[in-house]
Amino acid sequence: MKSLALIDNWPVTTAAAAVVRADGTVLGSHGPGAHRFPLASVTKPLAAYAALVAYEEGAVELDEPAGPAGSTVRHLLAHTSGLAFDEHRVMAPPGERRLYSNAGFEQLGDHIAKATDIPFAEYLRQAVLEPLGMTSTSLEGSPAKDGVSTVDDLARFAAEVQAPRLLDPRTVAEAMTVQYPGTKGVLPGYGHQNPNDWGLGFEIRDGKSPHWTGSSSSPRTFGHFGQSGTFLWVDPAAGAACVALTDRAFGPWAAQVWPELTDAVLAELR
Repeated sequence: MKSLALIDNWPVTTAAAAVVRADGTVLGSHGPGAHRFPLASVTKPLAAYAALVAYEEGAVELDEPAGPAGSTVRHLLAHTSGLAFDEHRVMAPPGERRLYSNAGFEQLGDHIAKATDIPFAEYLRQAVLEPLGMTSTSLEGSPAKDGVSTVDDLARFAAEVQAPRLLDPRTVAEAMTVQYPGTKGVLPGYGHQNPNDWGLGFEIRDGKSPHWTGSSSSPRTFGHFGQSGTFLWVDPAAGAACVALTDRAFGPWAAQVWPELTDAVLAELR
């Protein structure tokens, strides 16, 4: 896809990108597909997928207590547990506000590790990475932000999310459905959003503005971006997903060039 060559103009040292369909067909890729990049918060969708495998295996229930008092696994996945961004302290009652929380995903990882008696990084490897052939991906710390992966590997994950093999499609559909509708909160890097819609570990675009996806992205688009200059979106209306990984921290440069790339990709898909 010609549109992916736009990453050559980005103010970064190294970048790679790919577009993939649900059947795993890579429609295009550009840059070093096997280069390992820190994912930052693009780690969260991987961790969430492992949590959903644990749910389907019966190790946890979505509505069982987890995290702070009154919170559940679902609250942690949907950033409504009330935990602070990067501190393990409670800022609000569960379900009231969309408080984007790394601490919440860390407590989620701890909860699943205890329930399965397997360290979370190892559980993620066994439940998601190994079955999908994501051999260059690893979790090297926090389930919220310490994943390392490649565009080639994340293209495999993006295909899985579009056409699930590891999970029942109904579970994945639930993960892409707004949890606690009408909840407002801050989308990191993009300010206050009302509502700030989120599924189970995946952000849902809906009517958010400004946003890191494109102006032509459908409201059903879901995914995640990371502070290390990384993103993964799936647009069901376009029938495709896009992954882009870089080695420069998110900032105004990304807010400008990411939507341009997304709109160019979507135009080429049409």
